[in-house]
Amino acid sequence: MMKKTLAVIFSVLVLSTVLSGCNTTRGVGQDISAGGSAISGAATKAQN
Repeated sequence: MMKKTLAVIFSVLVLSTVLSGCNTTRGVGQDISAGGSAISGAATKAQN
């Protein structure tokens, strides 16, 4: 339970950091993709 909570908090922090750096429409797509990868990685770590 604790790992899952930490993973969610970490994911939100990473996503907010990535999205704050968006300057163009193309950049938004790249940042969202990177955020999704970060969330996926955090979820995988939480399962292990």
